[in-house]
Amino acid sequence: MRKSKFTEEQIIGLIRQADAGVNVADLCRWEGFSTATFYKWLAKFGGMEASDAKRLRELGAENARLKKLLAEAALEGEALKVAFGVKR
Repeated sequence: MRKSKFTEEQIIGLIRQADAGVNVADLCRWEGFSTATFYKWLAKFGGMEASDAKRLRELGAENARLKKLLAEAALEGEALKVAFGVKR
């Protein structure tokens, strides 16, 4: 997935500007992204605080780490089954 040039904190700030009354089309033009992107961000980050976005990022990193550990454990289990000739 392509990385955004905007951080979660910046995105939340842009959403707040739109909530404060700035025209969405003008905001998107000034900052250089499409209105579709804005509404996608609004669906994902709407109602969030900056601290919530930081926690979301931390949870995503922890989830990726745990998935990697699970995959390694499953691979190790399969290797042990093959090594000891255990059939399913």
